[in-house]
Amino acid sequence: MSPTVTAPTLTDKLVAARAASTALATATTAVKDRALRAVAAALREGTDAIVTANHDDLVAGEERGTSSGLLDRLRLDAGRIDALAAAVEHVVGLTDPVGEHVRGSRLPNGLQLTQVRVPFGVVGAIYEARPNVTVDIAALALKSGNAVVLRGGSAAQRTNAELVERIRAAVASVGLPADLVQTIDEFGRQGATDLMRARGLVDVLVPRGSASLIQTVVTESQVPVIETGAGVVHVFLDASAPLARSVDIVLDSKVQRPSVCNALETLLVHEGAAERLLPELADRLRAAGVTLRGDDATRTIVPGVLRATEADWATESMDLDLSIRVVPDVDAAMAHIARWSTHHTESIVTDDLVTAERFLAEVDSAVVMANASTRFTDGGEFGFGAEVGISTQKLHARGPMGLPELTSTKWIVRGQGQIRG
Repeated sequence: MSPTVTAPTLTDKLVAARAASTALATATTAVKDRALRAVAAALREGTDAIVTANHDDLVAGEERGTSSGLLDRLRLDAGRIDALAAAVEHVVGLTDPVGEHVRGSRLPNGLQLTQVRVPFGVVGAIYEARPNVTVDIAALALKSGNAVVLRGGSAAQRTNAELVERIRAAVASVGLPADLVQTIDEFGRQGATDLMRARGLVDVLVPRGSASLIQTVVTESQVPVIETGAGVVHVFLDASAPLARSVDIVLDSKVQRPSVCNALETLLVHEGAAERLLPELADRLRAAGVTLRGDDATRTIVPGVLRATEADWATESMDLDLSIRVVPDVDAAMAHIARWSTHHTESIVTDDLVTAERFLAEVDSAVVMANASTRFTDGGEFGFGAEVGISTQKLHARGPMGLPELTSTKWIVRGQGQIRG
């Protein structure tokens, strides 16, 4: 009789991740890069199997009535898988942050101080319906010397299982422990709760998803959290905003991929430009399938716009819905943003340099733009390769998080027998 094989518990997996992280912490950049190249190759080779697993998740999601925005985030096809593999390969070319000298000095007593970057150790991630996060965080964790424990949710469970299996095999193929990448999806919601309580086994936790998911993790976790934020994102069209530029930026910000956190949700328009800009903008947005909601001034200028409520100003729709408000000046625009924004991304369209610089200086969000689409708030677009998420907090990391944001620091002190007595 063959011995009974007992499935690992969640604690078993966390302990294994902690042990594996010790091996990775001292791995050379060359070894980590070989692992990443193996991951990219495994993703491409496994495209058919990944798409099949993803199809099953999509069918299940449609049967549950999952929104079109979440289904879009969940969907993987051959093109998206190739893009994920390319993002992993891009991480190979990024500078390894581990061991980087942050600062240092020599004290009068001869002690040499050096602050260097070191991995966190074990990074946990809780997210929903986003299989791209599985690959992005695994790649960034590997390069930055961290093990990663993934809780990707039931909506993408089949897809994530297929991805993690291939990533683990790729990591093991270059001699690193497969346990550097773990999924705990099989433990369901209790697994997420246990992960939030795993202080001592998990060093930092990153939530990605809806505002309610993020808030739950922030308020309930006993593990330190890097808070990512929902995206109630704004574009303000100033009095001098040119029509063509305004149309291009607003359409791209809203329509290019409406289901993501950097997509436009509220358009603010200076009252001095509203009659000049709104009719053309409304026509172009409606032609792209966008449902418009607006205040009374907007509804006067553009017939047929639905009435906006206060709830609309606070909503991240993740879909083709846009709220519009006419404001008297830049101060009113910034006041609206301060009241309703999730402090993710805001952009101003203007030809007035002074107003642009005021907006950039005074708006308190993780990313503030002038004359650019909000869709550029992205780790890949910023040159970070993949991204862990977009942090809207003000401690340690803010904005798109890449490799350095997955490291801490330690001080190295070199002496020749100095004592303080």
